[in-house]
Amino acid sequence: MTVGPHGPALTVHRSAEALGPVALSVAHSTPAQERGQSPTSSASAPQPPRLKVADYGAYALLRAPLALLELPLFVLLPAFYAERLGMELALVGTVLFIARLIDAAADPAIGALLDRRPDPRTYRIWILWALPVLAAGYAALFRPPASISLPLWLALSSIVTYLAYSVVSIAYQAWGARLGSDTSERVAVTASREAAGLVGVLLSAALLLPERAHWLVALFIATALLAAVALLRAPNPRPLPSVPLQAGQTTDRSEGGAGAWLAGWREAFARGAFRRLLAIFLCNGIASAIPATLVLFYVGDVLGAPDRAPLFLMAYFLAAAVGMPLWTRLAARLGLRRTWLLGMGLSVAGFIWAFALGPGDTTPFLIVCLVTGLALGADLAIPPAMLATVLSDAPGERAREGTYFGLWNLATKLNLAAAAGLALPLLGLLGYVPGQSSEHTLSLSATYALLPCVLKLAAVGLLVAARLPASCDRQR
Repeated sequence: MTVGPHGPALTVHRSAEALGPVALSVAHSTPAQERGQSPTSSASAPQPPRLKVADYGAYALLRAPLALLELPLFVLLPAFYAERLGMELALVGTVLFIARLIDAAADPAIGALLDRRPDPRTYRIWILWALPVLAAGYAALFRPPASISLPLWLALSSIVTYLAYSVVSIAYQAWGARLGSDTSERVAVTASREAAGLVGVLLSAALLLPERAHWLVALFIATALLAAVALLRAPNPRPLPSVPLQAGQTTDRSEGGAGAWLAGWREAFARGAFRRLLAIFLCNGIASAIPATLVLFYVGDVLGAPDRAPLFLMAYFLAAAVGMPLWTRLAARLGLRRTWLLGMGLSVAGFIWAFALGPGDTTPFLIVCLVTGLALGADLAIPPAMLATVLSDAPGERAREGTYFGLWNLATKLNLAAAAGLALPLLGLLGYVPGQSSEHTLSLSATYALLPCVLKLAAVGLLVAARLPASCDRQR
């Protein structure tokens, strides 16, 4: 139920007993070796200081107010305009679809614009400028003036809100990709960020009623102010390593317009490791987004307990927050790839159980929410860390974090769109009508629980077979 939610490679990790000192030297490589530098060059170059607990907190805090927006924008907004303001639901959906389409198309362009200014201060500056715009757009969404057409106001304010959110989130993720000097620190950066995000999601879930929309706006503004102050004390991104230019390359990224953006996207997709990781992320992301799209239908028509939906959502996200440190420790011990595979397997087990449930099975489904929520922690912490690892494996690509994370955000939004475009028409084809089709609850259960399992297992196969950087498999 994610809201808010992807030449030959070296096979590194075999047992130390089998390979002796060679395996031990690979398993305990230095950060410089992980980035492809020799130990000699790393000794002569100054090493960045290790991140402190306060550094993680100062960077991660911003994720909480950003997460506060996600459930209201995807779940509350249509109900607010249709129920409280009387706007036709089909018109609400059309306006929001167009606004989200514009937002999704803008993501890669925003990332490319960030890459044109590789100064370490760029991310902080963009975030601090975009946050007030985001707050204004979000507040405007829930305060439409009587003198302006509701559809027009919804369109304008939602486009402003979505675009400002994209600017902040892409700059924020690209900043995180340049924090940490090794795999364990990168996992800790993403885990602390997403743990703060889960706190924001829990707060918004507790207030997710149309009559409490103004409380959600006020809470976002207050937490965004605190996060902006914290960002002033957050660690700066690590400087990019100097890499010899290849024929035809230039260090000037200030020109080129759309041609330069397209060149950046071509370079990103030319990297086999990124293409493979993005395919896995998309397949797994659609699998996670389908239950998010259908959970209210499932709780209402299969379990017959629509009033329990907030409890189930709270349990789901709380389990993810509590389990985040577990995935961080497992990634350090088992490696990123194995840890993500374990999370996917746990999710499949939970959804297979959900398929077997029926009317009144609220306690078993609460357990399913806890299990799949725990698995969500791996989906939140591991893929961004793997992307950061893919980038760190080729230092020359570190100048294009914005492009990579712009494409990553685009994939995330396509996951939500694809889930709705696949699951809802399929249910209609099978004869399901919400609240009126008790004889079609089996098709609803299968679409809600089994279809994600099929996609998750496909993602498992892709991840097992993918040739990724050696550090994705490195164990402690």
